[in-house]
Amino acid sequence: MSPAIAPAQPGDEYAMRLALDQAQNAWLVGEVPVGAVIMRAGQVIATGYNRPITTHDPTAHAEIVALRHAAQLLGNYRLPECELFVTLEPCAMCAMAMMHARLKRVVFAAPDPKTGVAGSVLDLFSQKQLNHHTALHGGVLAEPSARLLREFFAERREAARQRRGERRLAAALADPLAVFAAPQAVTTPDDIPVGEAHYLALPPDHSPDEPPR
Repeated sequence: MSPAIAPAQPGDEYAMRLALDQAQNAWLVGEVPVGAVIMRAGQVIATGYNRPITTHDPTAHAEIVALRHAAQLLGNYRLPECELFVTLEPCAMCAMAMMHARLKRVVFAAPDPKTGVAGSVLDLFSQKQLNHHTALHGGVLAEPSARLLREFFAERREAARQRRGERRLAAALADPLAVFAAPQAVTTPDDIPVGEAHYLALPPDHSPDEPPR
């Protein structure tokens, strides 16, 4: 059985804006800005944002954080009446957790052509061999989500550039002659952590295609 491609619903943008607010929270604590919200009958059940760095937990993606909160609140890991909204296409880990939770529907914003498994790299949601399936809808507020990621990585690159400048200045003050004797460092994409270089070069209307988290 393949999952239904769920049509957009009137409350989708409202819920996704709540997820974008969660993504902003991730940015504020230094995490890649991805946010998630779980809704049931139009009511917010749980929220989550990326926290792998601050919690030292590789599984702490926004979706997983929200799923944990919802399951604890409702007293059941099965969430068949719930819908999950996330600002970036889910990875394989999150997609399998969503299906294991028997979510009613999953809605995502921006695609992730490097690690997304809701149709970009592959489509786990359509694998008929799996026991559980959920309806799926993508592209809700995709551009605001992609723009948030671009701005986050642009800010990180600028901060890294300033740190390099400060180090060069400190070196020059310590040994002025060494500055003229040594070749100047050239910034290359290799200076940027994996997953960030592409976001920085994106034109304003481009969707992200590097794994951000």
